Amino acid sequence: MNNTGHLIGVKDMTKEQLVQLLTRAAYWAERPGEQANVLHGRFVANLFFEASTRTRFSFEVAQKRLGAHVLNFIPETSSAVKGETVYDTIKTLEAMGVEAAVIRTKKEGLLQELATSVDLQLINAGDGTNEHPTQCLLDLLTMKQQFGRLDGLTVAIIGDLRHSRVLGSHLHAMPKLGIKLLLSGPTSMMPQPAQIPNGVRIVGMDEAMQTADVVMMLRVQLERHTESLYISKEEYHQAHGLTLDRAKSMKPGAVIMHPAPVNRGVEIHTDLVESPISLIQKQVTNGVAARMAVLETLLKGSELKWEPSLVTANY
Repeated sequence: MNNTGHLIGVKDMTKEQLVQLLTRAAYWAERPGEQANVLHGRFVANLFFEASTRTRFSFEVAQKRLGAHVLNFIPETSSAVKGETVYDTIKTLEAMGVEAAVIRTKKEGLLQELATSVDLQLINAGDGTNEHPTQCLLDLLTMKQQFGRLDGLTVAIIGDLRHSRVLGSHLHAMPKLGIKLLLSGPTSMMPQPAQIPNGVRIVGMDEAMQTADVVMMLRVQLERHTESLYISKEEYHQAHGLTLDRAKSMKPGAVIMHPAPVNRGVEIHTDLVESPISLIQKQVTNGVAARMAVLETLLKGSELKWEPSLVTANY
């Protein structure tokens, strides 16, 4: 969320902005299914140039719960197949009175490019391997609900780190909120050293499992790899995945998270996906609340009336 009214990424957000969005997301999470008319009469478009289930549908549920009119853009049946640029598509929607566009794209930095030349409000639903800010927010909300705080938690993010836009957002958000972040995974899937902020540590699997309050597993994003893994899924699971044995070494009270989609039997054993210590489905539920908070904040802005008790909640 920046001064131009877009949610491009977490990198340029302040701790106060993060807490504001998390506070409002918590408000909606406590009111599951509640319909509101705060965006009555407003038009919002969803432009997904990459496949998506959770992000796309949770945005649509969030938009409809807030009373907005929703337009779902389908690239295959649009003028994109005739060579129209995303910029021209956005300007067309803008001319029709659409006020916000939720965009998922393979192109990193596309929203930054568009932000300086369009008037409608842009929301990043994932750009390449760069950032996924609303996934970051729903993850943080889920942790806050579980532990009652964020400051002082230890979170281990494990797996295909190099290609993860979820990690791209968490690398900026977690340190701002006082979370100790640990990274673990295959050497070939680690982020570049320049991408890792001070204070974020690379550790082995054993340390990650034994010390983290939250073990967040990441999918191997084969669609973004330029070379094959050269090992089988079973070999990857035994070497780098959350196996049943590794889960036994987690500290008491620790939980499992995953931004999904999940490759069962690869980065995580299938029996752990819906186990009592898994918050994976809770993350999906919280996706709606987090995206309601983003849409409401961007489109209503200063009109929002915050509850003081929630704003001052300890993060």
